[in-house]
Amino acid sequence: MGEIEKSFTTEKYTVSYPVHTEHDKLRLDQFVMTQMPNLSRQFLKSKIEKGEITISGRKSPHKSSVKVHFGESITVITHNDGMIEDELWRGEVISRDQEPTIVYEDSGLLVINKPPFMLTHPAGKNLFYCATVFYETIYKHTMHSIHRIDRETSGILMLGKNPHVSQKVSALFEQDQVKKCYFFIAHKNLGARSFPFTAKERLGNDDNAIPRGLIRSYPETSLDGKDAETHFELVLEKDNYVLALAFPLSGRQHQIRVHAATHGYPLLGDKLYNGDSSVFIRFKDSSASSEDHEKMQIPRQALHAVALKLTYPAEDLQHFIAPLPKDLVDWLELKLHVKKDTIEALIKTSVQKFLI
Repeated sequence: MGEIEKSFTTEKYTVSYPVHTEHDKLRLDQFVMTQMPNLSRQFLKSKIEKGEITISGRKSPHKSSVKVHFGESITVITHNDGMIEDELWRGEVISRDQEPTIVYEDSGLLVINKPPFMLTHPAGKNLFYCATVFYETIYKHTMHSIHRIDRETSGILMLGKNPHVSQKVSALFEQDQVKKCYFFIAHKNLGARSFPFTAKERLGNDDNAIPRGLIRSYPETSLDGKDAETHFELVLEKDNYVLALAFPLSGRQHQIRVHAATHGYPLLGDKLYNGDSSVFIRFKDSSASSEDHEKMQIPRQALHAVALKLTYPAEDLQHFIAPLPKDLVDWLELKLHVKKDTIEALIKTSVQKFLI
């Protein structure tokens, strides 16, 4: 039986799914939903009617209710016609033309330096600017997501070239056997905690929070949230900004951003945890004011997954370091007059101390 086949260009994303025995005689729309569960039934119905979802060997367009059969292949075509939600910064669309670069590669593993705004893998209607899709286009086979970092966050990301390596390395993340280091730029608030320090506030969702998805911090002794721990080291302080490193010892959602903000260091460009989460809503609704842009200074949170260490393969100890991204380097040089080589040398010293 064939495998999933994908092709990608900046104009069109095409994916073909083989029909296995368990899906024999399933409705076309129901079959596609089993393969692409994030898409709504109404959206799929529209694509079927437009002939963008086809059954091999049959004339299209089809009806949503038509039955698929074992051995057939279902092809879904998505055109890049504005489906991706473009984000604006000062009235201009944020560029998504940066390509990831390879930090390490072998027969089973790919370690990349992911640019900001690239998703780890397709989600919802975001199909084009994704790390897995980018490399599937190059290697012509499925790339497996081992872990993920936020869309806005740049830096080290690991992809598996086959299920065996993917499962093996994913297990290391799940067992907290991977050490991670993040570089960030933050404002220094009045009364901020002195470096170095370790944050142990518990983190959890607040069902009443606006916007939804906002993570709250709770005292270490609280029964709310889940345990979380992040160690922070200072790289450089200048003009009421700090350049620092975060070493998360757990892997909670938004952990570094929340822990840093809790202790007086909201990240530059962080629309959620800057002290006024309504900023996030205005950017999401494309109604951000000039004051909002001035407060953020850059289009995304200044967070970069700079280094990672794990045992891979079993007998070897590997660490990977990702160079700083252009947008953060440009801001450092323009705003603080700090050179990339200077910061990367300081980062390397700390990484060697804590990760190696």
